[in-house]
Amino acid sequence: MRLTTKGRYAVTAMLDISLHADEAPVSVLEISVRQNISPAYLEQIVGKLKRCGLLNSTRGPGGGYVLGLSADDITVSTIVASIGEGVDATRCGGKADCNEGHMCSTHNLWVDLSAQIDGFLQGITLASLMQRHLAERARGDSDKSQELIAATQLG
Repeated sequence: MRLTTKGRYAVTAMLDISLHADEAPVSVLEISVRQNISPAYLEQIVGKLKRCGLLNSTRGPGGGYVLGLSADDITVSTIVASIGEGVDATRCGGKADCNEGHMCSTHNLWVDLSAQIDGFLQGITLASLMQRHLAERARGDSDKSQELIAATQLG
């Protein structure tokens, strides 16, 4: 399977933008600081996402990036594909030439696996990632509140 750091960072950047763009357009530097990603590397990724229409940008002071489509319409599969990656579990890149120019005996298994993984990623929208992130954050805040209450009751 070929899901590199670039693919993971693209999904991370899109989620970060979707979580913060309601305040103002999100700069590469803001994403870089929050997500601990090199700004230069992130700039390349964000540029590809913009060229594919997944992001819109605003120039100047207060500029940055916002989603180019609704979070409901952006899937993880689309994000990964937009930066030139896809899900391919074959050794031959899907060319069916991995066994000295011929298809290996397990080629179709890996093609099927690739399709299953891509189907899974197509079923996950940016909106669902946002909901999950916000729910986990709320659960974490609730846990911290409970710990604080317990600590004050003990002290």
